[in-house]
Amino acid sequence: MDAATLTYDTLRFGEFEDFPETSEPVWILGKEYNALTEKDDILSDVTSRLWFTYRKNFPPIGGTGPTSDTGWGCMLRCGQMILGEALLCRHLGRNWRWTRDEKQREEYISILNAFIDKKDSYYSIHQIAQMGVGEGKPIGQWYGPNTVAQVLKKLAVFDTWSRLVVHVAMDNTVVIEEIKRLCMPWLDAAEACGEAEAVGDLNGCLEGACALAEEETALWRPLVLLIPLRLGLSDINEAYIETLKQCFMLPQSLGVIGGKPNSAHYFIGYVGEELIYLDPHTTQPAVDPCEDSQVPDETYHCQHPPCRMHICELDPSIAAGFFCRTEDEFDDWCMRIRRLSCRRGGLPMFELVDSQPCHMVSMDALNLTPDAPFTDFSDSDRLERFFDSEDEEFEILSL
Repeated sequence: MDAATLTYDTLRFGEFEDFPETSEPVWILGKEYNALTEKDDILSDVTSRLWFTYRKNFPPIGGTGPTSDTGWGCMLRCGQMILGEALLCRHLGRNWRWTRDEKQREEYISILNAFIDKKDSYYSIHQIAQMGVGEGKPIGQWYGPNTVAQVLKKLAVFDTWSRLVVHVAMDNTVVIEEIKRLCMPWLDAAEACGEAEAVGDLNGCLEGACALAEEETALWRPLVLLIPLRLGLSDINEAYIETLKQCFMLPQSLGVIGGKPNSAHYFIGYVGEELIYLDPHTTQPAVDPCEDSQVPDETYHCQHPPCRMHICELDPSIAAGFFCRTEDEFDDWCMRIRRLSCRRGGLPMFELVDSQPCHMVSMDALNLTPDAPFTDFSDSDRLERFFDSEDEEFEILSL
């Protein structure tokens, strides 16, 4: 029996360490809790996050590929979790809570269906694995945080219901102007029409080459910002630890994907010097939706106290995520990040700039959007120097 299956068995027997009773604040994705008086609220919050784990007996990936991702899919599952959190915030709000055996809202069911382990789900293990082939990752090979971020960015293009902008900030730099042009596509159209003064002026010239679909004239498309980072060489540089903690305190936080040798985790908060995370290393049977599209969802929520590890055990290669539903939320995030960079006692993890430095090449300017859904890419060679330098630092989980 492999380690992942053992994890699943212990889950059923309730052998997980209880959440600590401590006076130190507990931070979960931008929300602060008191472990002494709000333990039930902490566990409810954690349980409400989507928990994607190894699965077995799903349809073969690519028709003839693997039917389980045990041993290689942990970072792919972490990518699903960070994007799943963004979709929950997008459609249900950060304060939404899951309740066992309750009839769920249609939006929740739609979100869950987007991750079901089958080829035609937007963010299924099948789509992530096959899209990774175009990034130089054969099916069954371990991903790093950068790779999964790039793949999620490409898959989100086809999710017309959520209409997210997934932006991957490269070179440890977040460019405000670049993000605003992605989230407000009408800016470029307005300039092309010579009517950039107001949205109302834009509506008067929506003809011919300037015409936009109605949804494209929305003032802001919700932003999922993923920032791949390397916070040290073989170990995390302690100068980044306080800044990393601060990221979990931001209301826009989606958490962090990363891990330690042999495993990837989805980090959702911290208490004291410990990171709180959801662990995908549990092999569960694949789930099929019911005829009415309802999904048996109990195994998609972690119903035991969350795992914890000392922050110094974290591998230095991570990707931090943030969600901004509106332009005001993005502006607020920028203000908070600038305040963090001015604080003493921590080293900034990335740079926030107004416009793109001349030495940087925009990933979006490379025109890597596919012509048709769910196809491989021919541009991976041009991207090779931009990401994946971290992948060799991890080991594949032994079977």
